Amino acid sequence: QLQLVESGGALVHPGGSLRLSCVTSGPSSDYYAIAWFRQAPGQERDEVSCINFRSGSTYYPYFAEGRFTISRDNAQNTVYLQMNDLKPEDTAVYYCAASRQFRQDVRWYRQSDFDTWGKGTQVTVSS
Repeated sequence: QLQLVESGGALVHPGGSLRLSCVTSGPSSDYYAIAWFRQAPGQERDEVSCINFRSGSTYYPYFAEGRFTISRDNAQNTVYLQMNDLKPEDTAVYYCAASRQFRQDVRWYRQSDFDTWGKGTQVTVSS
């Protein structure tokens, strides 16, 4: 089964940037998409971005559009999340997750479609 390991979380000042990495290992041919999610204390886990493995098409919710960029490096088996102009409300544990569900449009993925998860990396935005 595919394994996911996140890294890159840190303490950063408001307005700063971070790049998170999600390294995948194991068989990936059955997977169609990888997404980043985040969960702040006492809150539900929200999707941050999603990328289709094959087409490279991407999705961002409104709060990430224009600030976050998801990308993949197939040679390095890594998916990245570049986060710019970070705000205190971006503070959360960030997880990457992979899905074996095929969705024709990357916007159609739901959290329940993702069955393989990493352990997360902490991002704290504070002055």
